[in-house]
Amino acid sequence: MAGGSDADFREFAATHSRRLFRTACLLTSGDWHGAEDLLQETLGKLYPKWRRIGRMEWPFAYAHTTLVRTYLEQQRRKSSGERATDNVPERAARPTGDPELRLTLLDGLAELAPGDRAVLVLRYWEDRSVEQVAEMLHLSAGAVRVRSHRALDRLRAVLGDQLPGLALDRS
Repeated sequence: MAGGSDADFREFAATHSRRLFRTACLLTSGDWHGAEDLLQETLGKLYPKWRRIGRMEWPFAYAHTTLVRTYLEQQRRKSSGERATDNVPERAARPTGDPELRLTLLDGLAELAPGDRAVLVLRYWEDRSVEQVAEMLHLSAGAVRVRSHRALDRLRAVLGDQLPGLALDRS
């Protein structure tokens, strides 16, 4: 995909939006509307710079990094203005896989701090190396390792006894 024209951007968006949306869904703990908003904001940030980005060797990597940074930026903004509520909206139906396990993991991820969630999604869902995550999040490799370890411990504590039962039921 070499080039920076509007047609190239439309082709890029059509080709890669689905992968970016999956990552956005994980980052937003399964909130499809939030994931759509995150994806649209990311694409909105890419478009004005597309003439330069479209000529890069890996424009998807740039887009993916922009998505994660946009998510973290949104979380920093929200943390100062959002208030907790007892009124929780219904969740949309989940696609394939073990829905109970998926919901449990998404609920567990939702309990983590945004930075911890981003590290876990990038490391273990996206299967990125420590160095790649460190570069994307502007952290050192050691910080990513420590944060991954601590975030996994927090996730285990949040999930408590739920996860072993789900893992046994999958036989």
